[in-house]
Amino acid sequence: MTSDPALKTQDSALPEFIWDDALIRRYDLSGPRYTSYPTAVEFNQNYPIEDMVKAAARSKASDRPLSLYTHLPFCAHLCYYCACNKVITKKRDKAMPYVERLLKEAAIQSRLFGANRPVTQLHWGGGTPTFLPKEVMEHLMAGYGELFNLQTGDDRDYSVEIDPREVDQDTLPTLWDLGFNRISLGVQDVNPEVQKAVNRIQPRDMTEAVLSEARRIGFRSINLDLIYGLPYQTPESFAETLEAVIEMSPDRLSVFSYAHLPDRFYPQTRIQSDTLPSPQQKLTILHNTINRLLEAGYEYIGMDHFAKPDDSLAVAQREGRLHRNFQGYTTHSECDLVSLGVSAIGQTDDAYFQNNHDLPSWEASIDAGQLAITKGVNLTRDDRIRRWVIGQLICQFRLDRQQFAAVWQEDLDRYFADEFSRLKPMVQDELIADDGSVLQVQPAGRLLIRAICQIFDLYRKEGASQRFSRII
Repeated sequence: MTSDPALKTQDSALPEFIWDDALIRRYDLSGPRYTSYPTAVEFNQNYPIEDMVKAAARSKASDRPLSLYTHLPFCAHLCYYCACNKVITKKRDKAMPYVERLLKEAAIQSRLFGANRPVTQLHWGGGTPTFLPKEVMEHLMAGYGELFNLQTGDDRDYSVEIDPREVDQDTLPTLWDLGFNRISLGVQDVNPEVQKAVNRIQPRDMTEAVLSEARRIGFRSINLDLIYGLPYQTPESFAETLEAVIEMSPDRLSVFSYAHLPDRFYPQTRIQSDTLPSPQQKLTILHNTINRLLEAGYEYIGMDHFAKPDDSLAVAQREGRLHRNFQGYTTHSECDLVSLGVSAIGQTDDAYFQNNHDLPSWEASIDAGQLAITKGVNLTRDDRIRRWVIGQLICQFRLDRQQFAAVWQEDLDRYFADEFSRLKPMVQDELIADDGSVLQVQPAGRLLIRAICQIFDLYRKEGASQRFSRII
């Protein structure tokens, strides 16, 4: 058994982090990432669009603020590790027809959800959003401005994913002028051999130049994405990448595990499995990474996310208002999610709904003046209760009995009697502690939070977890 109680985060209110090899071996099975509950595998494959229309009407009546997500699938280059829904093309003229359809779809959604509700969160994901030429970006945001109540206040969270290889001198000033105030940069690894193996040549100085310019303009909460488990990575090589990244000093870091599934994701067939680090090497890389980032002053937000103590994510976690949705961890828990574009997933308080994954089919629906939703799920009261509990655990690392009773008018122990009996081994293993009033995730349990959450997942009770990635 290996544990390192010396690893502490900066704020004493947060528990220290402990790495325990024996517990990781015991609990590192497969499980959902809980960007939703129920998870996407529970979505009805023939979800009626009328159900989404009714959910949107209930959302409109609530007058909650909105989060607006746009999926922009185009990429000029194919990264071999990628499992996203994307279109690889060099033809920039494909962007405008797609954007015109997005605005048609946005017009329908605006009527359903209400044009006057403040959009406090907005995100462009992909693909590569910066594939869009400047005038196309401007056209899209101008259209959104006519259809939705976009915000200009400092508390808005308008973010965009950026590939530094797709940035010219106009890109960042244009995004700033359009209202974006937060960016996420894809890096993955700064090692040239690793970059060549995954077909993503991106010199360190290119990333640094984008980061410096973004800071100069005024972007905040700048995030860098890294991936561990890629070809030719070793604990030593990734440690060098990490030092380079720490020198860049991003506000946030996402450190994702690469899942090699070439049977499901064709681009991954270009990656030779014998070039990948072994499972033990991957664990070593992760252990060293967490250790080094905590030492460098970052806080462990959960799973694969880290943030500086003064970043809004870390502040929200300390104040018990961190939230999780399809974009990962977020500070805007009160928003209903309007999602536009191929494969995008929307969310209200009591429903999820997803657009068609197939681009020609999505285009055909929009051209016919219809929504392109093909999958979704209506939440029962039990789903909503379990979503709340899982959200508390995965975001705040705690579950308060009094708070649960106040929100749901239920007794936690009575409602989850079966789950509490299945939780006992985790209490004995000190993954989680129960003092009678609060369930508190312990230092050794933070890395295994997905396993803890699964106890409260009714759909996983029958053991159907094989469709998910490993927890670590």
